[in-house]
Amino acid sequence: MAIRIAIYGYGNLGKGVEAAISHNPDMSLEYVFTRREPASLKLATSAKAVKADDVALYKDKVDVMIICSGSATDLPEHTPRLAKDFNVIDSFDTHAQIPTHFEKVDAAAKEGGRLALISCGWDPGMFSLNRVIADAILPGGNTYTFWGKGVSQGHSDAIRRIEGVVDARQYTVPVEDALEKVRAGKDPVLTTREKHTRLCYVVAEEGADKALIEKQIKTMPNYFDQYDTTVNFISLEELKRDHGALPHGGSVIHSARTGLENENNHVVEYSLKLDSNPQFTSSILVAYARAVYRMSKEGRVGCISVLDVPPAMLSQKTSKELLAHML
Repeated sequence: MAIRIAIYGYGNLGKGVEAAISHNPDMSLEYVFTRREPASLKLATSAKAVKADDVALYKDKVDVMIICSGSATDLPEHTPRLAKDFNVIDSFDTHAQIPTHFEKVDAAAKEGGRLALISCGWDPGMFSLNRVIADAILPGGNTYTFWGKGVSQGHSDAIRRIEGVVDARQYTVPVEDALEKVRAGKDPVLTTREKHTRLCYVVAEEGADKALIEKQIKTMPNYFDQYDTTVNFISLEELKRDHGALPHGGSVIHSARTGLENENNHVVEYSLKLDSNPQFTSSILVAYARAVYRMSKEGRVGCISVLDVPPAMLSQKTSKELLAHML
């Protein structure tokens, strides 16, 4: 029997999940829950569109709910609420708030006897795994994370929540000099501001206070306040023409020394180059949804992260196939 998947939210990430499920024959997309009028959705599959307000009526008809809303304001409310009735997974990516989010979701999931996995994507997510593995193998070294150049969905969404903003794209841009020093194993001490800059393209409502919008962006905690940020106001036509794609990528780089006299230096790098940030993130969510389903069947409840999931739980392949072809 196929794993019954539901999507909560049908933006870029939700559409990516819908597409990713088509590559996973052990899964079936059953429902798409939306705050819009369900009849207005043009789904690419035979899944049923349902009003988000009616989600609780479907708790026995879904094996895993993939929550595809934004980290800025939606996921802190959506994930704990849904975790009481469903096994859930989200891509909450506000790093500084992950411990708090985890605690709230853990309490809700335990109350409902469900399993929840939070902060699942490529960072946090795949990059988190690589930071932990590299640090465990080469302790005492330095770990650096660089993002971009690419469009950050979470940061773009945070800008769109500002009053007077019609639409926005935010590019995270690594500082090349810092990246080169790290790759060369020079172990520089870098502040947040020295590693990345942020480049914003914003469409403002007619008559909106652009100076106030720019100030709100540059001073936004956890998003922009620690970075050199450039804000460019452009037309909606320019945004669609020049910034319609959603590429991203980045690297986790760990360097450390080994030997009794620290005579040998090692640099470990894991990198991504993505044509579509939401489609790659959604593919990760779908793989981990399989793990959530399997672990829930084993009786696991509460909240977990990607650090708690055995890799074999992610794969469509059998244990024998993994041993023969992947190990």
